[in-house]
Amino acid sequence: MRSILKWMSIPMLVIFISGCWWGVQSEQKVSTDESITETDLWTPPITPTDGLGERIKLGFSQLGSESDWRRANTASITEAAEEAGITLLMENAEQSQEKQFESIRAFIKQKVDVIAIAPVVQSGWEAILKEVKEAGIPVVVLDRSVNVEDTSLYVTFIGPDFYEEGIKAAKYAIDKMRNHPGPIRIAELEGTVGSTPSIDRGRGFRDAIADREGMNIIWSSPADFTVKEGTRVMREFLEEAGSERPQLLFSHNDDMAIGAIEAIEQSGLIAGEDIIIISVDGTRQAFEMMVEGKINAVVECNPLLGPLLMQATKEIMAGRTLPKRMIPPEDIYTQENAATEVKNRKY
Repeated sequence: MRSILKWMSIPMLVIFISGCWWGVQSEQKVSTDESITETDLWTPPITPTDGLGERIKLGFSQLGSESDWRRANTASITEAAEEAGITLLMENAEQSQEKQFESIRAFIKQKVDVIAIAPVVQSGWEAILKEVKEAGIPVVVLDRSVNVEDTSLYVTFIGPDFYEEGIKAAKYAIDKMRNHPGPIRIAELEGTVGSTPSIDRGRGFRDAIADREGMNIIWSSPADFTVKEGTRVMREFLEEAGSERPQLLFSHNDDMAIGAIEAIEQSGLIAGEDIIIISVDGTRQAFEMMVEGKINAVVECNPLLGPLLMQATKEIMAGRTLPKRMIPPEDIYTQENAATEVKNRKY
C-alpha cells in the first residue's frame, strides 16, 4: 500500500493548521457559509480511533453509476480509502433514494464511524439524518447537497458549485453567439429531476442569460444524465423543432451531450457547427469530442473527491472542526485548448 504521505501530495490536498482547513493557493477553493452558527458545528460523541490501531470505518452511499463522471468519482473514493487506511463500506443506490435510506440504516447497525452520502435528490433527508444523528454518527454530504432546515445534521458538504457551472456555461454561450443575428433558440438537456446539479446548473444558466436579449430556452427536458436518454430527448427536440432547429444546446453533463450528438448527426446536421454544444463534467470522451469539433465547450465538474473525503473523515474522528462547505477547483475548456488538455484527463 502506498504511503499516506504520498497520497497527501496530490493537487487537491487541503492543509490542516490548528484544526482548521486552509486551501493550497490556486489549487483548492474552500468556501464557508457565514450564516452557519456555532450550533451547526459537529462535536463527535464517539472516541476517535485514528492513530489508536483500529481502522476507521466509513459507510458511503453512492447514488449510482449512471455516467463516466460517477464511475470516476467512485474510483477516486475507493482508491483514496485504501491509501488512507480507512475501511470503506460502499453501497450503490442505483438512483434510488429508498435504497440510500436502507444503506444508511445498515451502516448504523454496523456501527460505522462516519457516514458519507452522495444524495440522489435534494429533498426528503431530514428524517433519516435525524436517525443518524441520534446514533451518534457524523455525516459528510458529497457531490450533491441536501435540503434540510437543520444543517447540524451533517458536518460538511464536499462538492462542486453547480450554480457557478451553469453561469460559466451561459457566459460562454453569450460570447459565442455575440455576433449571431436575431433570437437564439436554445435546447437544454437536464439531469435527474430533483437532483442538485440539475436544479443549480439550470438556475445558474438562466440567471446569466436573463439580461441577454434574444437568448431563449425553447426546449428543456430531463435526460437522466445518460447517453441513451440524451439521444432520445434530443431526437424529440429536433422532430418538434422542424426547420426552426435549436442553434445552441446546453447539456447538464457530458454523457447526455454525447447522446445528443448521435441524434444531431442522424438528422443530417453537423454537431458543433449547425448546433453549438456546451456541456458539463470534463470527461476524456468529451474532450475527444471537442478535439473533433463536435462539442464547443465543456465546464469542468471535478469528480476526484476521494482524498478530500478521507481527510475530512480523519479530521472528524480527531475531533476537529470543518467548514460547512468545501469546493474543489474547476475550470472551463474550449475547442481551442482541448487538444493540449485531453492528455491530462484522469477520467
